[in-house]
Order: sequence, then C-alpha cells, then structure tokens
Amino acid sequence: MLEDLIISRVRVKILKLFLLNPSSIFHVREIVRQTKEEINAVRRELAHMEKHSMVSKEPRGNRLYYTFRKDYPLYFDLLSLVAKTSNLGADILKNKNKLGKIKFAMISGRFVRGKPFGPDDVDLLIIGQKIVLPELSQIIRAEEARRGRELNYTVMSEEELNFRKKRRDPFIVSILGSCRVMLIGDEEELVG
Repeated sequence: MLEDLIISRVRVKILKLFLLNPSSIFHVREIVRQTKEEINAVRRELAHMEKHSMVSKEPRGNRLYYTFRKDYPLYFDLLSLVAKTSNLGADILKNKNKLGKIKFAMISGRFVRGKPFGPDDVDLLIIGQKIVLPELSQIIRAEEARRGRELNYTVMSEEELNFRKKRRDPFIVSILGSCRVMLIGDEEELVG
C-alpha cells in the first residue's frame, strides 16, 4: 500500500526500516543487508532523503550512520502510514473480514514509536461484534515473534466500550486520552 504512494521501491524499504525502528541508527551496509537492495541504490536514496532533511548522517570511525529525523515535518504522518501498512497494522487490515465485524481498531502511539511500555499499557484495542479470537491470536503471535516481546491487547464490544465510557472507567479513559494510530474506524467517533 505504501508502494502506491511512493514510487521508489528502495525508498519504501528504507522508510520502513527507519520507521519500524524509530530509535535506531543504521550504517549503510546494514541498510543494504536489511533491505536486500544494491548499495548504489541505497546510497542514492539516502542522499536524496538527506537533501530533503528526512535523515541525518553521523560519521563514527570509518562508517556513516543514518537516522530518521524526528523534526521532519511529515515524520509522524509517515510513522502512521508505515504502522498501518506493515507488520501488525497490515496483518489486521489484510485479515479484517476474517476477524469479525470490527468497528474500531487502533494501535497505541507508544507501540508505534517503540517507546518503553508498562504492564497497564495497551498496544492494540479492537472494538466490534463477533471477533474471531483464534484468528486474532495468530496475528498477535506473529507480531510478538517479530518484536520479541508480548503484546498487550484488548477486545471488547461496542456496547461495553460505550458503557465504560459513560462510567468514566479509568482503563478506557487512559486509552482514549493517549496517542494512537487508527487502523479501522473514525477516531472522533471512538473518542466522542
């Protein structure tokens, strides 16, 4: 899907690498290995991205290390796009019909940004009817294997969500008050 917007296949792979690992820095050879692209194509894209202030480079020893700039004006938009079109987000969108009648699906901002999480933080919230838990469980397990950590997720019906919102349930208030990336549904309708 991201490939529909950005015509350079190499740039898409580099963007995914940087934005799925937002706190990491990479040297050129590592980017080549991770993206499985030719070194000249990677260098060309990195030069283009540096020229447009998307990445910054830092020499260390005899290597150049690159990192995606968080002050880039479209950083959070690109982070959202990559979260929706890769890994967990892509799996949920691709299997939406198999998962039941999902009204809302959101990934927490902390999860997308790779920030430390606590035991009460929810990485994924799914609201809907007749959610097929075994199917969702397979998607969750695949993401846990990719990330090397357990995911915290919550599934509930729309009625339960509305009931808990009316009662100002602290769990729901904290989820709705935090940063998120909506995979399915209207954010205003979810929060309102």
